Amino acid sequence: MTRRANITPVDLDQSLRPLQSETAYLRLCDEIRSGALKPGARLTETEIAERLSISRTPVREAIRRLEAEGLVEHQPRTGAVVREIDYSETMELYEMRAVLEGTSARLAARAASPMELEELGAINSEMQAAIADPRALARLNRQFHTRLLDAARNRFLLRSMGAVNRTLTILGPSAMEQVERAQEAVAEHRAVLDALIARDGERAEAAMRRHMDRAQITRLRMLRQSETGEEA
Repeated sequence: MTRRANITPVDLDQSLRPLQSETAYLRLCDEIRSGALKPGARLTETEIAERLSISRTPVREAIRRLEAEGLVEHQPRTGAVVREIDYSETMELYEMRAVLEGTSARLAARAASPMELEELGAINSEMQAAIADPRALARLNRQFHTRLLDAARNRFLLRSMGAVNRTLTILGPSAMEQVERAQEAVAEHRAVLDALIARDGERAEAAMRRHMDRAQITRLRMLRQSETGEEA
């Protein structure tokens, strides 16, 4: 007869900790991205643990992971806070994003499969259909750029873009929350897609760089409005 192992509450807690830590990490990332946690906001282990109904240990692990990724910093006498990004760093981020996204479009023009191109077109069509739903638009926009990056078939490009995107999270809500910008983005995506379908890498890169330039202009306007308290 097989004896059943005795599982103690401590053993159960330890076995669930990696999952709870990942859950806390993803939740905090989402709150930073949505603007619920703004730059400078303090992250208190006790408050977060109570809110997520988990122990403080996985919350502490999640915060340490955010610190390692540059989204959170530790300040003396204050503790962990969401990092703030100044104007010059925002400019640098978008400059790097233009280089990386432009390169991914150029490489994808050569390497993307017909199925991947079809999926990119489908995502962009879904964006057009969801033009009045900011959250859906932001999610679909991330999917579009992620799928395009995957289609470039370059692991080092993927890694570099991941680092940029993580830092961009600190800037908060997506520009897709502005209907006018969302409509422009759909049209800009279409221009990139047309170049990809034509297998024209140079044109695809140029179209993506124009798309990134427009995104940067919109982001800078959003930052100015948040600083002055104006309506978006």
